[in-house]
Amino acid sequence: MPGEPLRVTRSCVIALDELEWSFSGSGGPGGQHANTANTRVELVFDVAASASLGPRQRARLLDRLGPRVRIVASERRSQLRNRELALERLRHRLQDALHVEPPRVPTKPSSSATRARVEQKRRQGERKRARRVPRADED
Repeated sequence: MPGEPLRVTRSCVIALDELEWSFSGSGGPGGQHANTANTRVELVFDVAASASLGPRQRARLLDRLGPRVRIVASERRSQLRNRELALERLRHRLQDALHVEPPRVPTKPSSSATRARVEQKRRQGERKRARRVPRADED
């Protein structure tokens, strides 16, 4: 973790020196250790000033997340574990923001599928017609 960059996608890798870390005491129970240890982690990534992002990636992230992305992790008692959680959350948030949904291409049903659908409708109609009570003039 200390030296390797944060890989978000195949084409997006962020150097760890672009991340701003701050630590503080975590709230909640935990005994004497929680009162003295700074285990709460706040991670800030400056999208606008990042040198790791390409122009299209930067534009997409600015549009979807804004100029700064802030992540907070304080669930664990260990600062190291909270650091890992914060990095993982940042990775997922950036992945979601960078994801481009492929455009939907409407497809035409095959001719055999169309024939099968019409045949099914014909059979259903015959089945319903057979359930009817015959009228007097239909004998």
